[in-house]
Amino acid sequence: MQRSLLLQGEVSKQTRRPRWALSAKGFRPFFLLAAVFASAIVPLWILVVAGVLQPGLYLDATGWHAHEMVLGYAVGVIAGFLLTAVGNWTKRETLVGLPLLALSALWVLGRAAMAFAGALPRGVPAIVDLAFLPVLVVVLARPLVAARNWRNFVMLGVLGALFAANMVVHLEALGVMAIGAARRACLVALDVVILVILVIAGRVFPMFTRNAISVTSIRSIPSLDVLTVAGMAALTLLDVLVPERAVTAATAGAVGALSIVRAAHWGSRHTARHPLLWILHAGYAWLALGLLLRALGRLVPIPGSVATHALTVGAIGSISLGMMARVALGHTGRALVASKPVVWAFGAITMAAFARVVVPMFAPGWYFGTLVAAAALWTLAFLLYVVAYFPILVMPRVDGKPG
Repeated sequence: MQRSLLLQGEVSKQTRRPRWALSAKGFRPFFLLAAVFASAIVPLWILVVAGVLQPGLYLDATGWHAHEMVLGYAVGVIAGFLLTAVGNWTKRETLVGLPLLALSALWVLGRAAMAFAGALPRGVPAIVDLAFLPVLVVVLARPLVAARNWRNFVMLGVLGALFAANMVVHLEALGVMAIGAARRACLVALDVVILVILVIAGRVFPMFTRNAISVTSIRSIPSLDVLTVAGMAALTLLDVLVPERAVTAATAGAVGALSIVRAAHWGSRHTARHPLLWILHAGYAWLALGLLLRALGRLVPIPGSVATHALTVGAIGSISLGMMARVALGHTGRALVASKPVVWAFGAITMAAFARVVVPMFAPGWYFGTLVAAAALWTLAFLLYVVAYFPILVMPRVDGKPG
């Protein structure tokens, strides 16, 4: 029942409707801000790679890029999703109105602090950036505890793990931890985000697909869902304890294989005419490929960045864009139909992943050209989302309901 409510965009009752539609539900400000951030951060990264901009001394260029894509962008999208989903799971509102806008501003301050960290007093970037996740945990824990919704407490653990990884990044930047700790922490944070995707995908991808195309054989297999998620949790732990070991690579390969097997009955082959579906299934395919490439990289000379970008540009980019598009339509009372600009955005993010992952494996000499092409396509995808969804996110629901 809770899943059906999430799909249909139903919202819990509010005693007082917020003054601005943008602050009426958690997905609204966070999806908009995350998309704007995604469309700006990658062009800045290309300017850094090209030597046009010089990064500050707080994090090196690669460390800043990795941190902001996973612990900046991805965390922002997760926040918007959970603020909305927890309200539906518990039938209790999470945060609306000025408090929601304040929480959004706190996330923005974290991004600004990391961008200008070198110009700020020592410790200030860490304090500002680390503040967001604990506040989000408190906001989400209140309705979960009140409703005794123990099943979804795992999401608080996920946010706690992301906070711990972020703490390690800042401790290295401050000279407390050894060089290399931040890189490992960002990779672990990536594992945690992939774990979230695997959990949510098993809950909603088969349901979305079955409901849209009415093929009753589409289903999830609970035992495979549990095995896949448990395997990803084990991989995350191994990346903390024994990264870059044979057992860790083998575990990544096993989880990649399991993720393919569990999705065999999800109806991917029926989604070609449904952009809001195929983008999710395409992103899930990039996820499986990324995990398999991690394992294969132990046996053949494949750059580690190829597997990482299959998981980031391919999986996180595609799935976050698809979920932001679908959730925003459903929770504003609109039909679940992607407009042409959004379909182009889905195509652009798919081509960006291809340029960043596949081309470098077969034409490494084209690295910088494919890097620029992937960045341009990524930026185009999120700019198209911003243009298409700005009125949807800032205007009231079309059916007159709150939310």
